[in-house]
Amino acid sequence: MTDSMATLAGVRAAFFDMDGVIYVGSRPLPGVQELLDYLDATGRRWMLVTNNAALTSQQFSDKVAAMGLRVAPGRILGSSEATASWLRHQVDKGWPEGKVIIMGQDGLRSALTRAGFELTTDPFNAAYAVSGANFELTFRDLADVALAIRNGARFIGTNSDRTYPTERGQVPGAGSILALFTAATGKEPIVIGKPNAPMFEEAMSRLGVMPDETLMVGDRYETDIVGALKLDMMTVGVLTGIDTRATFEAQTAPPHLVLEGLPDLLDLLKRADGAAA
Repeated sequence: MTDSMATLAGVRAAFFDMDGVIYVGSRPLPGVQELLDYLDATGRRWMLVTNNAALTSQQFSDKVAAMGLRVAPGRILGSSEATASWLRHQVDKGWPEGKVIIMGQDGLRSALTRAGFELTTDPFNAAYAVSGANFELTFRDLADVALAIRNGARFIGTNSDRTYPTERGQVPGAGSILALFTAATGKEPIVIGKPNAPMFEEAMSRLGVMPDETLMVGDRYETDIVGALKLDMMTVGVLTGIDTRATFEAQTAPPHLVLEGLPDLLDLLKRADGAAA
């Protein structure tokens, strides 16, 4: 059995990016439910971990349910929830309590509210400025958050994805909005989502696992794979989303495996488990 096969057999938990791994737009990708069911059947834990901060976990669950996939809200972690949890920890450890102004949608608003933060639209009354994806932003929204940052609000980003995949193609993502704020204020954000460690650490904490027993499956090297490799997770790059095989294999530290999609991963897991039996 190869080293990769042996490592697969020892995997106790798996994280999956969503856009480009589980679905593209409103279209589910092949083999998703079969793989998730196999993980359940073999006693492995799993979670969908997405940098998308626009939706709540319930909204994500409803979205995949409309595609015929069974994923409970508790098995979905978006960067909005990871960011709210991280900020709550910082305040509990000594950062000042204060109101939060956001650039975002329901997912971010709901996550911060549930974490005990009061939201504000007043740029001069905000201790924190948190920015994520917002597909309905206006210039006034941009101006208010920029003013808050200039006024001293700590600048936090849910994720730095420059683009967001849709059925129409790549559109500006949360990272593009962060870049606008940096250009407008001269301030760099603290970013929580992949490839940064806080996102992965929150997911591992929820599942009760360590990096060396966890697999990360993603379609984008610069977020999904590089962050997991830094934490010594096993990684799989799939070709159903952003990056090509050539892109994955050209990296100094490429993914452990590059596969066409989730059906290939399911096949390898079954073979690895059979060889280890």
